[in-house]
Amino acid sequence: MRVLRRGEDGPAVAEVRSTLTALGLLPSSNGSGSLFDKAVEHAVRTFQQQRGLITDGVVGPATYRALRDATYQLGARPLAYLVSAPVSGDDVLTLQERLLELGYDAGRPNGVFGAQTEAALRNFQRDYGLKVDGICGPETLRALRQLSPRARGGSPVLLREQERVRKAGPRLRGKRIVIDPGHGGSDTGVTVGDVREADLVWDLARRLEGRMVATGMQALLSRGRDQCPTEADRASFANDVGADLYLSLHSDANPSPLAQGVASFHFGTAGGSTSTIGETLAGFIQRELAVRTGLRDCRAHPKTWDTLRLTRCPAVRVEIGYLTNPDDRRRLSDPAFRDVVAEGVLVAVKRLYLLGENDQPTGTFTFADVLRHELARVE
Repeated sequence: MRVLRRGEDGPAVAEVRSTLTALGLLPSSNGSGSLFDKAVEHAVRTFQQQRGLITDGVVGPATYRALRDATYQLGARPLAYLVSAPVSGDDVLTLQERLLELGYDAGRPNGVFGAQTEAALRNFQRDYGLKVDGICGPETLRALRQLSPRARGGSPVLLREQERVRKAGPRLRGKRIVIDPGHGGSDTGVTVGDVREADLVWDLARRLEGRMVATGMQALLSRGRDQCPTEADRASFANDVGADLYLSLHSDANPSPLAQGVASFHFGTAGGSTSTIGETLAGFIQRELAVRTGLRDCRAHPKTWDTLRLTRCPAVRVEIGYLTNPDDRRRLSDPAFRDVVAEGVLVAVKRLYLLGENDQPTGTFTFADVLRHELARVE
């Protein structure tokens, strides 16, 4: 679909207006017509903020997908796992949350009907004497609504993710990390003068890759230098290789040259669903980079971007500096500064697996310390 913004007109805008009205974000008296006016832009921004999307008031692919997903309520359609085109929507999210409440591991509740959701649904159907077909139809839906949760409160996703990290052990050796340099190829990302985001994050990714390989980790890049996969393809790559963690590297831009700093993002919805390990790692990365680089701390935030939502492993996206800010741009252009960033990210990953043991104050753990710790564990 084409990108829709204020001033646009036509059937696509009429569809967006109708959806926003149905969601209660646009007054019914304002819900007719086909003009993308100020009221529609405001409603789109509100929706984007609620859904953890970039709040720009523009309806691009991600916002359109989220608007479409928001129209589905559990029971409105049969749900099944389609390998070539996975079903997504709020009805899938509700199903996942219901299965988790009943004690079935449907994975992270992200609104995408994948293989793990199907397996949980089949287990539920088997346990309750239903037809085991992996399809959430009327009979299965009736059973889901009749049963009381086995437990209320707490977070089964949190416990499962924490247990996986604990079982993985404190050593980095053998852990598989996908490093995702943003943009690439003809998509240069933020460009100011001769400074291009795609080039900077590619160089940063290679520096991080080298350090990770030195510790014994398997570090894989999500793209080649001249490639620009979609966000969904990058997430699919991480899933296909069985990544333990996914790290996406970007820089930011803002109309104001005063905007500056570093921010980290993990999967999380307005309803409170979150990747708990992703949130923990985002916090570690944020603190390490803010202390080591002196960049303004713009904190860690939950988002539903595809690279965070579609990865099965914990995923973090880091926006390192604003290229539209002269000071941030100058520092990012310095290879020595990118070395500092790479070390900070590596140390944050190490802290995640240490689980608070043999830890050191933020900003003091060095690459040499990490290597010594790894070697000490091997001996």
